[in-house]
Amino acid sequence: MELTLLGTGTPEGLPRPGCPCAACAVSVGSRSRAATALLVDGALLLDLTPGAVLAGARAGHSLAGVRQVLLTHPHDGPAVELPPGLPAAGRVPDGRELAVISGHRVRAVPMDAPGTGYEVTGPDGSRLLYLPPGGAPAGAADRAGGRPYDMVLADVLGRPEALARLRASGAVGPATDVIAVHLDHDTPPGPELDRRCAAAGARAVPDGTTVIVGEYHAVPDLPRRTLVLGGARSGKSVEAERRLESFPEVVYVATGGTRDGDAEWAQRVGLHRERRPGSWRTVETCDLVPLLAAEGPPLLIDCLALWLTDAMDRAGAWDDSVWAASGQHRLGGRTAELAAAVRATRRPVVLVSNEVGSGVIPATASGRRFRDELGRLNATVARECEQVLLVVAGLVSVLKE
Repeated sequence: MELTLLGTGTPEGLPRPGCPCAACAVSVGSRSRAATALLVDGALLLDLTPGAVLAGARAGHSLAGVRQVLLTHPHDGPAVELPPGLPAAGRVPDGRELAVISGHRVRAVPMDAPGTGYEVTGPDGSRLLYLPPGGAPAGAADRAGGRPYDMVLADVLGRPEALARLRASGAVGPATDVIAVHLDHDTPPGPELDRRCAAAGARAVPDGTTVIVGEYHAVPDLPRRTLVLGGARSGKSVEAERRLESFPEVVYVATGGTRDGDAEWAQRVGLHRERRPGSWRTVETCDLVPLLAAEGPPLLIDCLALWLTDAMDRAGAWDDSVWAASGQHRLGGRTAELAAAVRATRRPVVLVSNEVGSGVIPATASGRRFRDELGRLNATVARECEQVLLVVAGLVSVLKE
């Protein structure tokens, strides 16, 4: 099947009309996006949007051969005028299958939000799945033959758990070409958009792009080990979670533990838990080496600064005499053991840590010791990671990749 993306944005398009935000301000020229619409083999149009005929012409395709027009979601605002010669637009009831005169078979996939997803099988046997904006499959994908789709087009950034569900059910496999559509102004265009898509194992393409379903495309490489650095409230934890939110299973390793009687700490922990997908499992421990050595789903370790606090407690590193006698040696051994475990791990892992050394010098010897040791720990772990990110004011800089 040949697929042309006439648009790749949300129903409002990008930039949104009248929106003054920074992302909309730079979404001009090649970075602008019309509402998502797909033209399949020149015969099947998925979603009818304003300007579809002109968008097709710009991409070198005519809509004169379209035999079926299907809608995936309710279209707000005035009705879109049907271009002359096109059949009336409609929606297929959930679970029903439609045979198109062009030889395509279309099955409606139920969603967990208003809208309909469509599974399209071409005359050549290639298969794609197209999900509506804000939609995820309501249940496990019932796929013909049980094999993964050749291509999935979905709201990858708005509903990453949709991709996680598809991966968990086997509907998305290692060779599935995942294309992000329904793109909105929540993600700035350009390198930031590419980075977020790559973290989900997906890619974004400009409006008017034509792709071949089933044709091999190199899937973005996901680094096995990533270190995310940042200051307090920089957004580093959100960034770390974002990198794994499209995975079906994740073990969230909380190194902070619980603090009896500390209501403010309990509130912080609660906010973190509410933000994480329900499929994630939480483990509260500072014993990281066995987790890194074991087989299993990806790990998100948050954070190394709290792990270091525990390690210094165990080494007696806060006491000057203990530090000089044995504490420094014991702490160095634990740090080396952790670095070796990060180096040897076979599972994807994202580690979070505080970046230090850019502010006021601590007033106490123990405070300066902690600062120095955290800086050394960050540098040691960074050497073992394929990718290192620095988050400042919610913005990400790539330090190593």
